[in-house]
Amino acid sequence: MASVLEDPTLERHFKGHKDAVTCADFSPNCKQLASGSVDKTLMIWNLAPKARAFRFVGHQDVITGVQFSPLGNLVATSSKDRTVRLWTPSMKGESTVFKAHTATIRSVAFSQDGQRLVTASDDKSVKVWSVHRQSFVYSLNLHTNWVRCARFSPDGRLIASCGDDRSVRLWDTSTKHCINCFTDYGGSATFVDFNSSGTCIASAGADSSLKIWDLRTNKLIQHYQVHSAGINSFSFHPSNNYLITGSSDSTVKIMDLLEGRLIYTLHGHKGAVIAVTFSRAGELFASGGADGQVLMWRTNFDTKSYQDVLQQHSRRSTPDPPPHLSDIHPKSPHLHHSQSTAIQISPTVADTQSADPHVIELGQAVHSTMVRWHTQSKVEHNTRNFIIIIPSRPVSSLRTQTVSVLEERLTLTEDKLKECLLHQSKILKDMRASRGRRRTESEGTDGSPVRFT
Repeated sequence: MASVLEDPTLERHFKGHKDAVTCADFSPNCKQLASGSVDKTLMIWNLAPKARAFRFVGHQDVITGVQFSPLGNLVATSSKDRTVRLWTPSMKGESTVFKAHTATIRSVAFSQDGQRLVTASDDKSVKVWSVHRQSFVYSLNLHTNWVRCARFSPDGRLIASCGDDRSVRLWDTSTKHCINCFTDYGGSATFVDFNSSGTCIASAGADSSLKIWDLRTNKLIQHYQVHSAGINSFSFHPSNNYLITGSSDSTVKIMDLLEGRLIYTLHGHKGAVIAVTFSRAGELFASGGADGQVLMWRTNFDTKSYQDVLQQHSRRSTPDPPPHLSDIHPKSPHLHHSQSTAIQISPTVADTQSADPHVIELGQAVHSTMVRWHTQSKVEHNTRNFIIIIPSRPVSSLRTQTVSVLEERLTLTEDKLKECLLHQSKILKDMRASRGRRRTESEGTDGSPVRFT
């Protein structure tokens, strides 16, 4: 029996990171792919065959999030070093540093108009930034534990966030108020995002569940439990018909959202899959994992209209056992044929088995507040010159630092207050216990006869 859908195929693999890949994103024109890593570097992979890759150095700790701006002229990264950087994805290698969080920043994302950034942090806050002014704007502070992820809705009117307090919160960007809170989780909520129409949000958990909520009715409409370990990332297909997930069980899974079923399980990574993302048009998707690789897949299964798919389903002689899935390693026969356990890469795919691309390193690690990097490459001499320009500190940077210091002091005060209250509670408990013992002893020695039974 032939497969109803065209199977996804592995198109390219990229090796250049020296440690686990934590995040990935395609440029809007699909000519570049960005990835961040535990090795503290941002890689920009040019998708043209045999093109050079760029490695951007600047963060002082693990990069946790990456996203291209809607125009593709900027790349934002978040890091455990408590900063956000805006990079120019070119040979210039320019970057600007944003700082206001007092702990690890877990995610960063642009608004649809490219004017704002939203970040999520271990300091229990969600923060919104102005890209144009390069400054912090406001905080959203109702989470009671680390915030793992935050995203703007397509129209920019809402922000969704999730975290280790096992909640998914929905915020109104005009009033800055939390307008809804979903708490139906058995563990940390690790990732959240809107579909392309903004009518639904999906959230993934450390309990390996994926849930989709309809924002028009505030009801849970789909719940998938298809992974055997926590889900680290997911991505909606722009058609809203499909969704991909990456999990610590080493697999990428593809869900058909219209039929509500799992259709593919992809094997290609050795170790946890930490990042997955569709390209803007949906024709490609990428996955990054603990093995330090970035795999780029051609979608294929979205090429047929959904009516054709349904018609082919109706012509099947026997129904498939739920769920019908194809295990791809990463390109293998269909479920009903014998499968090879070895990873196979199609030899017809251009540049898949070629040598790793030449990597050009841009920038260096520094400890300044605002640093712009300019790189000049003289190809004919195969040398690179690095020019560091440290501009005078702008007013917005001072304001941002002031807010950062105040928030840090507030966090310390809150922790100290909790400690004092716990200590006071313990003292009161001890006093009550001591008073009870004294009363018992006095009753036993007040001269009244002691009765034995």
